Amino acid sequence: MGERPPGGPLLGRPDGALPPQRAGARAHRLGDHLGTQGIGAAAFGPGRANLIGEHTDYNGGLSLAFALQQGVTVTAEPRSEGITGGPAVFVRGMAAELRAAGFELQPVELTVESTLPEGAGLSSSAALETALCLALIGAAGLEPPDDRRELARLCSRVENRWVGARTGLLDQIASLMGEEGHALRIDFRTLEVVRIPLVLGDWRLVAVPSGESHSLAAGSGYDRRRAECERAAELLGLSSLRDATPETAADLPAPLDRRVRHVLEENDRVETAIAALERSDLAEVGRLLDASHRSLRDLYEASTDAVERTVELLIAAGAAGARMMGGGFGGSVLALFPPGAEPHVGALELRPSRGAHLLH
Repeated sequence: MGERPPGGPLLGRPDGALPPQRAGARAHRLGDHLGTQGIGAAAFGPGRANLIGEHTDYNGGLSLAFALQQGVTVTAEPRSEGITGGPAVFVRGMAAELRAAGFELQPVELTVESTLPEGAGLSSSAALETALCLALIGAAGLEPPDDRRELARLCSRVENRWVGARTGLLDQIASLMGEEGHALRIDFRTLEVVRIPLVLGDWRLVAVPSGESHSLAAGSGYDRRRAECERAAELLGLSSLRDATPETAADLPAPLDRRVRHVLEENDRVETAIAALERSDLAEVGRLLDASHRSLRDLYEASTDAVERTVELLIAAGAAGARMMGGGFGGSVLALFPPGAEPHVGALELRPSRGAHLLH
């Protein structure tokens, strides 16, 4: 079980999403033989929203993300022997990666519950990974490392090696290190994390589904964009696009020049958004969301007709700014509404919340 079978991802959705469930509803059981003896534990892993800084994590750039109130709960009940409920990609991958990291796991039966919508770009996969990781460690009577970036790397290995999605560390860091009332400025070159107060007052951040699910699986638009960025860095002789400049980007062939321009300008928007939050200028944050969306649409070409229609509806409803979120190519739209404006029907309100933690 410690080795990934050949032939690509294991069983499960390619994007790692959980089926939609009502709050508190039992989704399904996952099981595997995880050791010889165990104790009970339960953990919660939040989804995440990224205020600004999209497609920058795997390019060594900057993001401003936060953990959500909505997420995934994993309950681990002790068992005396292995479970035969069928293999599951996340359980097998997490068990293998935890054991490789030196954790002696115990036999448990796992129950997974989710309050995150499916395919919405709120990172249900990272929420599952972080909850599963903490639940398995807790059920073994062990303590996780103090530096949660180590767990973020471990969870990312499950996503990359077992699920087959070539994501960066944005989702896992936000889910594990979130803090109530704060966003996280994440520098993906150094993995420095700085907590930035995200005070909304009477303003509202919401996510509205476009009606089109997105996927980060191999062969997706996300995967192609990442490959384009790697090619651009190779042509520029750089280890990451963080060190590119507008002048060097202009020398690249199309569409690589546009991809690099987006990354550079998006990094600048992260810093500008932080400055706006520090002076409580939420209207400026809204303008930055609009600018980020235009860049993702025109330079990164990650939008769809359904996403564009959703953005237009939100702006017409009074949003100060709106943009696609997550990996793009479908999913949800993030919008910032001023006091008095009513979000679109079906909007999910987002507030920065506590990161992944044990419940018992």
